[in-house]
Amino acid sequence: MVEEGRETVFDPEFEILRISSFLKSQLESSSMKGYVLGLSGGIDSAVVACLCERAVGSENLLCMRLFEDYHSNSQDFTDAGALIEKLSARSHDISLTPIVQVFEEILKSKGMKPSRVTMGNLKARLRMALLYAFANHEKYLVAGTGDKSEDLLGFFTKFGDGGVDVLPIAHLYKGQVREVGRRLGLPESVVTKPSSPNLWQGHKATDEIPADYTILDPIMSMLFDHSLGPADVAKRAGVPVSLVDEVIQKNLQSRHKRSYPPMVSSW
Repeated sequence: MVEEGRETVFDPEFEILRISSFLKSQLESSSMKGYVLGLSGGIDSAVVACLCERAVGSENLLCMRLFEDYHSNSQDFTDAGALIEKLSARSHDISLTPIVQVFEEILKSKGMKPSRVTMGNLKARLRMALLYAFANHEKYLVAGTGDKSEDLLGFFTKFGDGGVDVLPIAHLYKGQVREVGRRLGLPESVVTKPSSPNLWQGHKATDEIPADYTILDPIMSMLFDHSLGPADVAKRAGVPVSLVDEVIQKNLQSRHKRSYPPMVSSW
C-alpha cells in the first residue's frame, strides 16, 4: 500500500509480491512440501491458487474441485477447470453428493430434519475434511480462500472453509481481491462473478449478507479500519444507518468464529 495524501491507494502488484513471499515463507517454516486448496470457480480461490503457484510452483500445488453432482456442468466447475489447466496444477475432482447423502440419511435416522443451512455447513466441513486428508497425505498445508469482507461479517463456516492452515488474502476486502485477480490476468468473467459459497443450488452470497460487497466494503473499512461512528459511516457511504448497524451486529455475533474457543484458563 502507498499513501497519497490522506487516502490509501491500493497497489495490487505490491500485494501479489507480498502474499507470494508470505506463502513461500510459511511453507519453508513449516517444513511442508506444498499447498492444497479447494477451487470454487470464484475470484477468491482463483486468486489464492495463482498466488500459491507463483510462490511454490505448479508441481507443489494441488487444486481440488469438491462440487455436488448438479454442479458438474456449471460455469463455476468449468472456470475452476480452466484455471487448473492454465496453472498446470495437479488436481482431483471429488463429488460431494454420495458423501452428503450418507450423512443426511444418518441424521434422518435419528429423527432430524436437517435444514438447508445445517446441510450447507455440513458440506463446507466435508470439504475441509477432504482437503486435510490430501494435505496430510501429501505433506501440504491447506490454503484458505477467505477474504476480509467475509471474515469481518462472519460469512464462512466455522471449521469448514474457516478450517485452514494459512489465510493469504484475509487482509484484503472483496473489491481488492478482484483488483489483484485482474492484475494476475484472470478472465474478467471470473473477476466480476457474483460471490457464491455453493452450499445449495442457486446459493448467492447476497442471500445471506446485508448488501453487495461493493456497498459493504467501504462501510466496513470506515468502521473497522478508521473507527468511524455508525452515523458518520452512513452519511459518508450514502446508506441507511440501519444497514451500518446490521454490519456491526454481524461482526459482533461472529466473533467466536475469529477466536480460539473459550477456555477456563489460558495456557
